[in-house]
Amino acid sequence: MDHLAGATDAHSQITRQFSRRSVLKGFAVGAAGVGAAPLLAACTGKSSGGGGSSKSATVGSNYSDAVPKKAFAAMVSGFQSKSGDKLTVNTVDHNSFQENINNYLQGSPDDAFTWFAGFRMRYYAKKGLVADLNDVWDKVGSNFSDAFAKASTGDDGKKYLVPLYNYPWAFFYRKSLWQSKGYQVPTTLDELTALSTQMKKDGLVPIGFADKDQWPACGTFDYLDMRINGYDFHIALMAHEKSWASPEVAKVFDTWKSLLPYHDVDGALGRTWQDSAQLLVQKKTGMYLLGSFLAQQFTGADLADLDFFAFPEIDSAYGQDALEAPIDGMMLSEGGGDNQAAKDFLAYCGSAEGQSLYIKTDPSDVAAAKGVSQSSYNAIQKKAATLIGSAKQISQFLDRDSLPAFASNVMEPALIDFIKTGNFDGAGVENQAKSVYASNS
Repeated sequence: MDHLAGATDAHSQITRQFSRRSVLKGFAVGAAGVGAAPLLAACTGKSSGGGGSSKSATVGSNYSDAVPKKAFAAMVSGFQSKSGDKLTVNTVDHNSFQENINNYLQGSPDDAFTWFAGFRMRYYAKKGLVADLNDVWDKVGSNFSDAFAKASTGDDGKKYLVPLYNYPWAFFYRKSLWQSKGYQVPTTLDELTALSTQMKKDGLVPIGFADKDQWPACGTFDYLDMRINGYDFHIALMAHEKSWASPEVAKVFDTWKSLLPYHDVDGALGRTWQDSAQLLVQKKTGMYLLGSFLAQQFTGADLADLDFFAFPEIDSAYGQDALEAPIDGMMLSEGGGDNQAAKDFLAYCGSAEGQSLYIKTDPSDVAAAKGVSQSSYNAIQKKAATLIGSAKQISQFLDRDSLPAFASNVMEPALIDFIKTGNFDGAGVENQAKSVYASNS
């Protein structure tokens, strides 16, 4: 779910963007050369490690959108200036990176790469495809809270991720539009439904929606499940410790079906989140459930007019306790564990200095490290930091909290079918889940 073009010569020298088509064809294109290899592969960390004495490293990045790309470039530039090391950043389309990560890590991956906390981190750690970061955490561990430390730990108790930032999912809206219509922030499902009904009467699309890239719909499911069945049930379901054919899951989709008439479903499967964000900018949409990276699409007065509220309560037993706030960070490939420059870069990524450079350029995320000044934060970032800090439970996102093959091959297509038909085949999804989880145990 879903985020180094730039302004300087140094930036253009260290970045190279791949199209979705070229990645899917399986070409490996690095900034320093071209070679046939598995999907997403670039200059291999396995050959550049140098027994820990290397002064250069390669970094695989999925920060392909303009804003995070520029922010990552700023952090890379800061590290290179401070260390004297040279980084070659290979940027790949965000979705292609996720879809092909398994082949990438089993081929000739970069020394370091951008990735996520949650099940997807633990899964590749368990498979032995990444290097542990215990020595890096010895240097940067004090910069992170216990919650971030836990989210960075594999099943074996070792650290595998350096958190860079996280961001909440919430309902975003334009303050000026709501003020002109007299709308009030809903705190319950009934209030959300009543507000949506009024927005339709006022000629607005109540809830923006886009699912061309397949992952955005997962956020709606996650919130409905956590609000209806609670965080513990949701996380157990993601691990397939609960059944997709259960009455609890059926209730989620029954509730969602009642809300679909308020969603912008017409053309949603061909629309990107950026497209829907622009409809919010244009005040054609009343509100939009998405991560705070949505703010990347707003500038100037439009950004100052942006606000958000937490997903409303459905069952008072769970209230609004759980928050969807995925953690993005940095990892090392198996070979990258031998590259000192790569390790030093990850330590820099885990420092207040490094994260300050990133966060000053990206107006949508909240830095993970302690000591990062909020002086550069805009109103959205400050409110996001407060919301994250007050959450009792934090989920990572369906495609990060569950088995990768299940999320991409089973659940995302099932959600597309639900959006098209309004029906969810719980029994069919459960049968596929049994097969996928059994084959990956």
